[in-house]
Order: sequence, then structure tokens, then C-alpha cells
Amino acid sequence: MRDGKLLQMVNISKYFGRVQALVGVDFDVDYEEIVGLLGDNGAGKSTLVKIITGVFPPDSGEMYFEGQRVHLRSPRDAQRLGIEAVYQEATLVNVMNIARNFFLGREPTRWGFLLDKRRMNRESVEVLSRIGVNICSPRREVSLLSGGERQSICIGRALYFQAKLVIFDEPTAALSVKETEYVLRYIRSLKEKGISVVVITHNIYHIYDIADRFVILDRGHKIGEFTKSEVTPQEIVEVIRSGATVNSKGREGG
Repeated sequence: MRDGKLLQMVNISKYFGRVQALVGVDFDVDYEEIVGLLGDNGAGKSTLVKIITGVFPPDSGEMYFEGQRVHLRSPRDAQRLGIEAVYQEATLVNVMNIARNFFLGREPTRWGFLLDKRRMNRESVEVLSRIGVNICSPRREVSLLSGGERQSICIGRALYFQAKLVIFDEPTAALSVKETEYVLRYIRSLKEKGISVVVITHNIYHIYDIADRFVILDRGHKIGEFTKSEVTPQEIVEVIRSGATVNSKGREGG
């Protein structure tokens, strides 16, 4: 475990027209930590994550990554730092095969202009097998895969490109019980490999066992932050329902 924070966001605010989506939010992620980011619809979770991943700039506040202040102008800037996102609708192209999706936008080439398909096929299979995903062929079209298999491609891609922080947006939404177990196992495996994780979810019961800490947003405000030892799933649900600011277990703020 290294000193300091992997990610630190200080007093982050964001407006969309007259609507303030985030109000002075502080948010951080330690090295080798899984953080659950919770809250109802409209809480500001997705906006915060899109700032972390370079989709939106904050209107005010500061962001630090590995101790250095950063100004992200695009998702590519975030990727260069080692920040990868896995969205609820996995960012895959249905008409392309597994290997092409694995390297999407970052394809290796030969002689500078020809896709190195042999390398893409070999390395996508190798990386996926490392996280326990055995595919019959890297040439299989992604549209034929289950939700859990699609998520696993994104997770393997993050590993391959040496992500330091992976952000999941509702990773278990619309998955079966068995697929949910697989995806949560993959997420836990990222931490075991030294990668930090943020999981956005509405279902605290899905991520409670794998998360180290929980941050709760409500209408753009951070209303709670707990380590797992401080709070039960039921207490987290009550904080979300009440919308009252809670600094730690049993202590309400203004």
C-alpha cells in the first residue's frame, strides 16, 4: 500500500444551465481500494464519474491523481493517466468481434497501418483467461455474448491497458444472479491485482461484501461516507432514503 491518495477531488461543483448537479463535493479513492458510490437517481453520481473520466470539466474545485493536480480535457486524457470506465451499457460494438472490441480505439498495427489481428486474437484470449473467462473464439461477434461476458471484456481491457483506477456504472444492472456473481468476482480480482475501483450502484446488497468504503450523494451533495466496519447495508439504505447528512455512523450533520 502506497502513501497518499490515488484520486482526490476537492470541492467539486458542476452546473448544467441553472441546475447545479454537484455542490462542493469532496471525493477520494485510496490505492487498492473499492469504493461504492451510492444514491438515488439525480444524486450526482454519474456527473461525478464523468468528471473523473474526462467527459465533463468541473466548474470549480480541484482534482489530483497520484498526488499531481490534473485537468482532464477528454476521456483520452483520463485513459493516459490510467483511468478506465465500464458503463452500464458496456461500450462495445455489437457487429465487431471480441478481439476488435478488446482493443477498440487502441488497436496494435504492423508497419504502422495494418491491424495486427493475430496479436489481437492471441492477447485478448490470454488476458480474459487470466480473469477466469474462457471464450470459444476471439472472432465471436459481441452481439452473441451475455451481459456478464460483455462486462468481462471491459474488465479484461482495463487490465491489459494497465489501468490504475476502474470505474463501473451499475455493473450488475439487468444481469442474472449467476452473472452478477461473476462480475463481482472480476471486480474483486482487480483489487487483488493492485487496481482501485469505484462502483456506482443502486443496489447496496450487491456490492457490500466487496467494497471497503461507501460514499453517498443526494441531489448533488455528499451526505455520507463510511467504512464497511461503520455501517450495515440497512443503515446505508436509511441514509439514502432520509437524505440527511451523516458524517459517520450515528452522527448527523446540518
